[in-house]
Amino acid sequence: MIRVRNGPSRLQRGVIILPSAFTLANLFFGVYAIVSAHRGELSWAAWCIVFAAIIDVLDGSIARATRTGTRFGMELDSLVDAISFGVAPAFIVYHQYFSEGWSWILPYVYVVAVVLRLARFNVQQGGGAKRMFVGLPSPSAAMLLATLYPFRQSALATQYLSDVAWPQVTAAVVVLASVMMLSTIPFPALPRIGVRTRRGAFHLAWMSVATVLAVTVPRYYFFPSTLLYTCMGPGRWFILGLLDRLPDRDPLLEEPDDEEARSIDYRDIETTSRAVSDVQDASPEDSL
Repeated sequence: MIRVRNGPSRLQRGVIILPSAFTLANLFFGVYAIVSAHRGELSWAAWCIVFAAIIDVLDGSIARATRTGTRFGMELDSLVDAISFGVAPAFIVYHQYFSEGWSWILPYVYVVAVVLRLARFNVQQGGGAKRMFVGLPSPSAAMLLATLYPFRQSALATQYLSDVAWPQVTAAVVVLASVMMLSTIPFPALPRIGVRTRRGAFHLAWMSVATVLAVTVPRYYFFPSTLLYTCMGPGRWFILGLLDRLPDRDPLLEEPDDEEARSIDYRDIETTSRAVSDVQDASPEDSL
């Protein structure tokens, strides 16, 4: 007698393990970024953070596509993200400017913001695809901090931005990323791509151009694009809030004179008043 029960069960276990394997790959690049930063290879450490962020996106997409998302996978993903997008970027920033005295407190504040952001995400938005994120996603914040160093080492920044006070700029970026992660400002998620609709086709073309730029000129792409995304959230929130507060018409303008006057039929009012008076004058015996 042939048993076929083991085949599907093994396949199902393999599909369930696949998202966790991507999560552990995310952890590998996070730890590798820490090791690279300790060795002084800050540019390579920054690219490890980028690789971890890409794998994190694939991790969630695979879990949703195969419907293998579990509570264990969500908790594992949060623990890994705390290392790859919290400790690792903070360690990169620490080795640049904040290794003396008590200046390490600033990277510590960033790690606290990442941990709180991940805990809030698990409670409020854990599981399922997202159209908007509440607060800046931790992978975006991590890439913002990490890719600042490769951008600073580029030929364009060396030639035209040599007079910039980079320690102060780095501190401002750390504060910006921390505040945006803890905020309740909505940030858009990755758009859906396709060829059946105009919007999907536009998103496909836009992401194709972004991929080409990310591969060909990564030093000039990742930091400006993540900075633009970080500032787009509060900018969009401010503009939409301002439009919601605008009145439908100018309150200083007078009402148009050609508006028709409403006529009131006083006979209806008199009939209603008589009916009310009859009810009030009625005794309890009459009501029986």
